[in-house]
Amino acid sequence: MPTSDEITHWDQHHFWHAFTQMDEYESLVIDRAEGVWLYDIEGQRYLDGVSSMWCNLLGHGHPRISQAIREQLDRVAHSTSLGMGSRPAATLAKRLAEITPGDLQHVFFGSDGSSVTEVALKMAFQYWLQCEEPRPQKTKYLALGEAYHGDTLGSASVGGIARFHEIFEPLLFDVIRLDAPDPRSLPEDVSGSQATDYFLGQLEAVLAEHHHQIAAFVLEPLIQAAAGMIFHPAGYLRGARELTKKYDVLLITDEIVTGFGRTGRMFACEHEEVVPDIMCLGKSITGGYLPLSAAVTHPEIYNAFLGDAASGRSFLHGHTYGGNQLAAAAALATIDLLEEDQVVQRIDERAGQLTKWLARLAAHRHVGETRQRGMIAAVELTASPQRHEPYPTELRVAARICREALRREVWIRPLRDTLVIMPPLSITAEELDILGEALLDSIETVTTELAGTPARS
Repeated sequence: MPTSDEITHWDQHHFWHAFTQMDEYESLVIDRAEGVWLYDIEGQRYLDGVSSMWCNLLGHGHPRISQAIREQLDRVAHSTSLGMGSRPAATLAKRLAEITPGDLQHVFFGSDGSSVTEVALKMAFQYWLQCEEPRPQKTKYLALGEAYHGDTLGSASVGGIARFHEIFEPLLFDVIRLDAPDPRSLPEDVSGSQATDYFLGQLEAVLAEHHHQIAAFVLEPLIQAAAGMIFHPAGYLRGARELTKKYDVLLITDEIVTGFGRTGRMFACEHEEVVPDIMCLGKSITGGYLPLSAAVTHPEIYNAFLGDAASGRSFLHGHTYGGNQLAAAAALATIDLLEEDQVVQRIDERAGQLTKWLARLAAHRHVGETRQRGMIAAVELTASPQRHEPYPTELRVAARICREALRREVWIRPLRDTLVIMPPLSITAEELDILGEALLDSIETVTTELAGTPARS
């Protein structure tokens, strides 16, 4: 068996990590996990404060999900979805049709969030070529500033975070882009109570001018996660749905982060009673155990792809592992647990505890703002509490706070000067207190060091 030193060397030398500057990478190798706790190869534990990048929903090592995967492994691990189905994938498609809102009932499986965004974009494009009144001029997409929808070329094209994708700009297609509907970025003559109308006015102006060439409006409902947890004003999602219907533009909602209960509803769209044309799901769909994603749509879109073999109307897309049986079995077990344990209905209690911790964090002199929706929260740091100014980028303050939190047995990742809190929904009251205390102490330690004053004991 390899030694810990050998594994660490291989991790640093051979394993090229995503979004990581390998020249600065300090190896952290996870060996096992249980509940909300990750354990490294030295046996040190860390509370998984961001659900292993927003996907682990009900804790690591859940016996029901693990057992479902084992039982499916004894039957068949994988067979193609090209021209044949499988018991778990067909069952999962039916379950997703039951739990998603409105008349969403047709499911196309992908492997991850980026791939299912590609599915939705291509599905919308091909739909307008084949619908009852074809409009082949609808070839563009409308997306938000600071959006993030994945890293493949199509999903990166509708993304709007320059630091992630600007190097690949020559490879990306053009999109029509709106400002992110961020209530913190309103003009001086627009009040917070006018935010929804202001941003919807921008949306309608663009739709009125360009709807004839727009295939779909792609957005993350309620929360733009990778943007730094931008929370949209109440009513924006509902207004976007009404306007896209008015101007005959498809609405694609990216629920890859917000889906499966994290916001306090099974899907974020349900907060404003919105039914999109295509809903993208991923990450938590399997509880974070195996790669799987899904694009769920309604009969009007689905029917545009029906015809005989000679019609050429089949959806011209497919991934080898889309609808994989092991992943589908994990997803079915996850949905069972969400429903049987009434996880979504019981979120309010733990979210209330998180609210109290956010109030304590917001009182810190170097926290400019906290934001929360259910069990998704953000803590925004500030160098100057009076003017709410960010720290200089080169100080990497949020990253330093995350390293300090790691010393206190809590693992989180920053988004610029924003700390994200998104633990598994299975977190206990005691564990959430550990998370909150570690964050508060880590912020205090780092910011006082920067100020040159002793941290509190």
